[in-house]
Amino acid sequence: MRINSVGFQPCDLLLPASHVNPEKWACVACDQYTSQPEYWHAAAAVAGDAPSCLKLVLPECFLPETELRVPRIHAEMQQYLQDGTLEKKVAGGFVLLERTTESGARLGLVGAVDLEQYDFTGEKSLIRPTEQTITARLPARLAIRRGAPVELSHIMLLLDDPLRTVVEPLYARRDAFEKVYDFPLMQQGGHLRGWAITKDADVTGILAALEALRERLGADPLLFAVGDGNHSLATAKARWNELKQTLSPDELADHPARLAMVEVENIHDEALQFEPIHRVLTGVDAQALLADWAAFCCERGMQLTIGDTPAGNAQSVIACDAAGEKTVFIQNPDGPIPVATLQTYLDDFLARHPEAEIDYIHGDDVLRHLAAAPAAIGFLLPPLDKSTFFQAVNTLGILPRKTFSMGHAHEKRFYMECRALR
Repeated sequence: MRINSVGFQPCDLLLPASHVNPEKWACVACDQYTSQPEYWHAAAAVAGDAPSCLKLVLPECFLPETELRVPRIHAEMQQYLQDGTLEKKVAGGFVLLERTTESGARLGLVGAVDLEQYDFTGEKSLIRPTEQTITARLPARLAIRRGAPVELSHIMLLLDDPLRTVVEPLYARRDAFEKVYDFPLMQQGGHLRGWAITKDADVTGILAALEALRERLGADPLLFAVGDGNHSLATAKARWNELKQTLSPDELADHPARLAMVEVENIHDEALQFEPIHRVLTGVDAQALLADWAAFCCERGMQLTIGDTPAGNAQSVIACDAAGEKTVFIQNPDGPIPVATLQTYLDDFLARHPEAEIDYIHGDDVLRHLAAAPAAIGFLLPPLDKSTFFQAVNTLGILPRKTFSMGHAHEKRFYMECRALR
């Protein structure tokens, strides 16, 4: 394996054999619908007994069942390799894909990243996280990866490529590549098409375009920012850090676990929509919590008001509970974005109130529904401006955990490709 300077590698990719129904095979990312088990039960009903990625991942909705599910996942992976369910359909290349949803046709490029050029602590590496890593979400994923013969991925990395030099030229030539899938996704997931890119000239052209982009960025470039799958990439890095302690110098360069499969997208793609990730707390008194937040702000030289717009610049979020909705304004000159101000308070509140629980919710309507339950309160957050996203990451470093989502839950990446880890 020849490691290049841009951190994005061609690789061998496995896809389901022709006898496998792709509509039953592909499923949405495991970190979606965490408070909606009914979604996952419906997806399982669609897949039935057919081969499916649903059998190879652990939806976070079912994290309490980790010990039961992980051995089954490993067994299914091994079975799919042995019985021909998975076949190597891309050798030493990439997959160009088009995902069509209500937001439009979004383009991506599937390959692998060099984990030696990624750091999830916030150091100025070529590949950087954009949000805090919630360490409690790593053990279950590590348990899967430690025993997995293959990896699936919902990791999406972003390029700041306003001139559209990397992915878009490939799409303009898509008819020159072999189409490897074309089908509708389950559960209103849209439509997915993919083309294999394996010719040496095309692979070299992709890497040259990335190198040119890297050079334009100057010193300490942020070439790839993690858009989705932050915890999965952190898991891959943690597993690689474990493994490399046992490897020889030659093995360090060639071991497949040094890489992690990802999809790369251009942040300037018009169909790529940034959505806020909302917060809902349960086991709380909504009015008492708002009063506590006001006192918290006052102690720190900030002002919190509800309903009435204060003088001067103020951040705002919408609080929802069974009684309705109200706008909360916070004057915080030191808070760069509203989610940072809110999360700082919620972390403090949860540390003082172990009886309360928090969940991170995609979708305004889902948040409102959950916040209307007894002893609950939800916070609707404004979206992050993607035009200033890379600047914010460069300036602020790691953003608060669960700051943003690339699209609605049903628009998140679906598992399709696999890659061997052994």
